[in-house]
Amino acid sequence: MSDTELLTILRYPDPRLHTVAKPVAAVDDAIRAMIARMLATMYDAQGIGLAATQVDFHQRLVVIDTSEERNQPLVLINPEIEWASPTKRRGEEGCLSVPGIYDGVERSIAVKVRALDEKGESRLIEAEGLLAVCIQHEIDHLNGKVFVQHLSQLKRDRIKAKLVKAEREAKR
Repeated sequence: MSDTELLTILRYPDPRLHTVAKPVAAVDDAIRAMIARMLATMYDAQGIGLAATQVDFHQRLVVIDTSEERNQPLVLINPEIEWASPTKRRGEEGCLSVPGIYDGVERSIAVKVRALDEKGESRLIEAEGLLAVCIQHEIDHLNGKVFVQHLSQLKRDRIKAKLVKAEREAKR
């Protein structure tokens, strides 16, 4: 862990999580500094992905690391899904913005994503399995969508009530 300053992760139902992120205009030192802080925050929180929206930075920037060793960071700037497999699978998902909650979400099993990397170079990433799910989950965040929005209204209401109660109790 570096001495990089950690960011605060917004918690559902914070309305800022529903902000649609704007494209990153230039991959410059400020964006690279944000990437370093987001990676440090994601690793510290034991996550495998973090979208800029989750740290109240509303630009299209995602960091991911699904490796076992936690040493293969993937940076996606202005990611766009160019292709998603028509075959979908329901899998258990969690989210750093919705702590302690896991539920089934249906996602494409493979995607092709075009994005800029931390050097500003365009890349095409072909992903399947966990990485494909993670990319779709994080791009949802950039579009102002939290994974619980894939669930029924009843489940969303229960999750919201549980998290609001936990927040209240934490402040006591």
